[in-house]
Amino acid sequence: MFDPSLFGRLSFSLNAPTKERLPAGLHSLELFGERDPALYVPTTLKTDGPVPLLVMFHGAGGSAEKVRPFLEEHAERNGFLLLLPQSQFVTWDIVIGGNGPDLERLGKTLEEVSSRFEIDPAHFGFAGFSDGGSYSLSTGITNGDLVSHVIVFSGGFMSVFTQEGTPKVFIAHGLIDEQLPIATSGRKHADQLKAAGYDVQYVEFNGLHIIHPPIVALAVDFFLGKDRQTAA
Repeated sequence: MFDPSLFGRLSFSLNAPTKERLPAGLHSLELFGERDPALYVPTTLKTDGPVPLLVMFHGAGGSAEKVRPFLEEHAERNGFLLLLPQSQFVTWDIVIGGNGPDLERLGKTLEEVSSRFEIDPAHFGFAGFSDGGSYSLSTGITNGDLVSHVIVFSGGFMSVFTQEGTPKVFIAHGLIDEQLPIATSGRKHADQLKAAGYDVQYVEFNGLHIIHPPIVALAVDFFLGKDRQTAA
């Protein structure tokens, strides 16, 4: 019998919190000794009941600090937790050679967050940029019985051995992306997922291989269920 983690399945499940909530602010979760995940707790987070959680995966050679500025203001304004994992190596394990230490670290990180906050299962999203977008897409579709929303900013590929659940999917890609051509990435993935029956919002923008702030705003609205269809 194969270990489900080899196929990208998380062993994590949402449970009732057992620890004290963390106060508002940015916290290093101090789980692994190096390249620890960060958690931003907004001052606007409601004090009781389930809360939204968005997990943001950085790009190759990146870090939590590189992607945090694009989403922290949105988390503060809209009252959701922002979790920022970091790959153990230069990029995510699935890009290098398959599911491994990063998936294990992600599971432990989610366990720590859910031990302190009650997570809203209807607003539990994976997001990512570039290699992080590929990771979000692959891991989110694989664990769609757990993840409610998958957000992909200029992702490169989708590696899925098993599809579970039906998360809502947001894909955005630049028309002149110089690193990951739109035809073989963004458009291809959107078409494949639509054909498989997923609810997909696909957005193209006139830009390079970047995180485009107006597109981030659209993605946050998508995650929170706000109705706004204007692209940049």
